[in-house]
Amino acid sequence: MLIIASYCKGTRYFFIEFIKTCLLDGSVLYDGRSVARRGAIMARYTCSFIVSLPYDHLQPLLVDLLQESSMDVLYCTGDYIMAREIPGSISFSKLVTTEVLIDKTTATETETKMSIVMKNEELPLQLDNHCRQLFDYMKQAIENSRHWHLIESLAG
Repeated sequence: MLIIASYCKGTRYFFIEFIKTCLLDGSVLYDGRSVARRGAIMARYTCSFIVSLPYDHLQPLLVDLLQESSMDVLYCTGDYIMAREIPGSISFSKLVTTEVLIDKTTATETETKMSIVMKNEELPLQLDNHCRQLFDYMKQAIENSRHWHLIESLAG
């Protein structure tokens, strides 16, 4: 999480206490004028889908889709996938992490609900940032996949 606190009149006491608290845990960047707390995910985009595909067929297809999108699958269980963008072409803070949660509790033989979360540490100062671009690409790829029929898509 990145919290930025700038010095301004009337908040001096809060600011000093905030710095003391954060410096104790070693998670702060301080340049004399502002404080930036490290460890936060700045850009975050979510979407839920319902697709007409059995639960057990969905996960391998999603792994393939992530790998085709220049993602390296880091962790994979029956109902959860975590992938990270392959480093090399962009700065480290812009590398996107994707989490896919497949809802097996509501899955039937004909449809399955899943949610994706795409995030990075880039401060989303522009509407069309790198994380948003990759999110839009992935959302479009899921919606237009030939492997299933999309029943519902809900961006959050």
